[in-house]
Amino acid sequence: MELAALEKEIIEWDLSTPEAQQRFRQRFLKRGGVLDTLLGQLKDFPPAERKERGSYLNRLKELAQQRLASTQAAQAHQENPTLSDPTFPAFYIEAGSRHPLSLVEERIIRIFQRIGYTLADGPEIEDDWHNFSALNFEPDHPARDMQDTFFVDPARGILLRTHTSTVQVRVMERQKPPIRILAPGRVYRHETISARAHVYFHQIEGLYVDEEVSAADLKATLEYFIHSFFGEGTKIRWRASYFPFTEMSAEVDIGCLICGGSGCPVCKHTGWVEVLGCGMVDPNVLSACGINPERYAGFAFGLGVERLTQLIFGIPDLRLFGQNNLQFLQSFRGYAL
Repeated sequence: MELAALEKEIIEWDLSTPEAQQRFRQRFLKRGGVLDTLLGQLKDFPPAERKERGSYLNRLKELAQQRLASTQAAQAHQENPTLSDPTFPAFYIEAGSRHPLSLVEERIIRIFQRIGYTLADGPEIEDDWHNFSALNFEPDHPARDMQDTFFVDPARGILLRTHTSTVQVRVMERQKPPIRILAPGRVYRHETISARAHVYFHQIEGLYVDEEVSAADLKATLEYFIHSFFGEGTKIRWRASYFPFTEMSAEVDIGCLICGGSGCPVCKHTGWVEVLGCGMVDPNVLSACGINPERYAGFAFGLGVERLTQLIFGIPDLRLFGQNNLQFLQSFRGYAL
């Protein structure tokens, strides 16, 4: 797409109605919109052209934000003309704040975008193929049971996704390698609500598929992320694990940030806290998605946004994130990660 034509479209877009403003916001300012997509493609350009093109795209984003803000301000003034009256009594406008999960998710995404990952999205209501079968879950796997999964239509295998690995399957089905994506989103599991668990939570999963991808690439990527997110001195421990869709599989722990490793309820008095699971993509998964496992290999990883937010801010109870407690949310006012 020619950037000059895109600039002309932004300038000439009719913003006279709320519906038009919403379409404008979705096209130019939302995640997955045209500007977000073009920014994600910058890695494909030579360094010199990448810098110039990135600067142009950032100017277009600022232009779109300014057009929308000025239009909405003008409409608000027309609807409330008393606001311009200097004799009108003053009123207190309380500043809002970002939700802590949004702050942490945005920081995670920024770290992975620096090393070439782009964002991908998918539906929260899924089918059995994308949620289980394509990911190498056996027909009698316990995760398929009603105790773990919310089924919308059990007869047809329609359910609320239990992980954002479904997005990885959809990307591999329609895109040829190389693939390097990050899939943030909300997932659902039938669990007892407690300080450590909830029926919904937020995941970010990553996938890298290309020729000659190795476990060394996986280890380097995740250690880069952990040191960027938690700090260079963070202790890291790798443990062998099992996931149906990866072979080999591992879980990664860090030294507990709450107690400094001395032991507390958050780390179950072990001094270590699990932060993510990962592994090399099982060849059966690649084959199910139409990718030749003889030529390509890949790794995948997944992390819980709530868990990392708990560690960063020292929040003891997972339920606080969804209770809309104003006092809790106001404590993050002005905070930026």
